[in-house]
Parts: sequence; C-alpha cells; structure tokens
Amino acid sequence: MQLVVARIGRAHGIKGEVTVEVRTDEPESRLAPGAVLATDPASTGPLTIATGRVHSGRLLLRFEGVTDRTGAEALRNTLLIADVDPEEMPEDEDEYYDHQLIDLDVITEDGTEVGRITEISHLPSQDLFIVERPDGSEVLIPFVEEIVSEIDLEEQRAVITPPPGLIDDRAEIASARDEASEGSARDEDEGA
Repeated sequence: MQLVVARIGRAHGIKGEVTVEVRTDEPESRLAPGAVLATDPASTGPLTIATGRVHSGRLLLRFEGVTDRTGAEALRNTLLIADVDPEEMPEDEDEYYDHQLIDLDVITEDGTEVGRITEISHLPSQDLFIVERPDGSEVLIPFVEEIVSEIDLEEQRAVITPPPGLIDDRAEIASARDEASEGSARDEDEGA
C-alpha cells in the first residue's frame, strides 16, 4: 500500500535542498537518508533521500542527483509516497493511517447513522473527516478527541459526539448584537 508522507515545497539555498510539508507521524523513519520514495507526478521520481535536517523548525531534504536550486525548484509540489505494509499499525494506539479510516461508518453515540468517511483532509490545525451522508451530501467532521469519541476498526465505525449544528441545523446562535436588539425592543415596549 502506498501512503503520501510529504509534499515538496520551495527550494532552500543553492545546493539542492527543499522544504517539505510532512504528512506522516513517523518522519524519522519514512523520510530518513537512503529512503527511496515514489512520487506524484511519477515522472519526477523515484527519489532517494540523500540528506535531511531541521532548519528553523522546518524539515529540509536533499535528494540524490539534485545538486542545485534549479533542480530543487523543479520538484516543487511533488508528493512523496512510501510503500507501507497494509497490516502495519502506527506506534501510538491513538493514531491511525488514512487507509484505516477511509470507509468507516460514522455514527453518533446514540446510534444515529451520519454517513461514511470518504476522505481525510490534513489541515495545519487539525485533520478533518469528509463524510458522505446517505443522501449524497457531505459533512466535515474535525478529527479531535472532543468530537470523535471512538474509532473501532473491528466494527468498522467511528463514533462521534457532534456539537449542535455540526451535522444538523440545530445550531444555537447567540450574539451580543441579538441581545442588545432584544433589550432595546423591550425598552420601547415598556415606554422607556
């Protein structure tokens, strides 16, 4: 099975290094020197990591055969893909690979069917489940502990506790402006 482990960003310096947006919880093994990675688009790879280092909080990689800024810049936006055994599990028991979560049924704690996970969106602040509802519409569910209370791979389901308005239209809307307008309407009614 193939997993996207990083996306190549801009060139760094003049010796062929690139910044990478890491998309794996195990960069020290997946993005280590000597790792051979497939690419998307396939025409740019496979790429073998020659060196890796952290600079100002960002991972920088250099690939074999890429020795200058022009070569590095040509790799920009390329996805790096690792071959992973489908039976392999992440080290932390509360972590999951995308392929383990895709197609899980999503239900609420009271058993109400929400839909099926069709995609995982990795955002800087959190991951999102993209869930296809039975009517064909989609709902985005943040993959955070406060909302996703259980992942059961054996039963192939994700149990959620959604706040009002996440999967339905029961959102409670309250603002200071609404309260102020209610107060002034009350004042007018009382003949203030």
